[in-house]
Amino acid sequence: MSDTIDYGNLMHDAMRSLIKRVLTDVQANGLPGSHHFFITFRTTHPDAELADWLSDRYPEEMTVVMQHWYDRLEVGEDGFGIRLNFGDAPEPLFVPYDSIKTFVDPSVEFGLRFEAAENDEDFDGEIDEERGENEPVQMPEPKPFVVEESDPDDEPSKPAEVVSLDSFRK
Repeated sequence: MSDTIDYGNLMHDAMRSLIKRVLTDVQANGLPGSHHFFITFRTTHPDAELADWLSDRYPEEMTVVMQHWYDRLEVGEDGFGIRLNFGDAPEPLFVPYDSIKTFVDPSVEFGLRFEAAENDEDFDGEIDEERGENEPVQMPEPKPFVVEESDPDDEPSKPAEVVSLDSFRK
């Protein structure tokens, strides 16, 4: 039993569950309206599956776009499989949820970013022989973000004013 609540990993689990739920709905009903996704994932993840020529071209990470042409979307417990078109060459991929670095739906200015632990790049997925499982990686606090457009010429905001609600009553 730990003396603290691991909010970072709990939030990461919740964010991955959200992605799984969204993709499950897309699998059943297709992409609604103008929704589309930019998904960046680590190609070095031991469970990621992609063609050799793609892993050679994207040795660390790659961003895929799920919009007009995709098929064979299969959402599983640990990740999702999909076939995407790369320059008129359809290729199957398997993307583990814990390899995802960002998930963005620009049509509604929504995005999730998974911050990597400092030692995450060095984590080689070795099995802990004593425990029979992977060593846990301490994840930093997740930072959900929203894609926003801002005008750099905007004037700085004024300090907030306290307004009495009585002035709005009839």
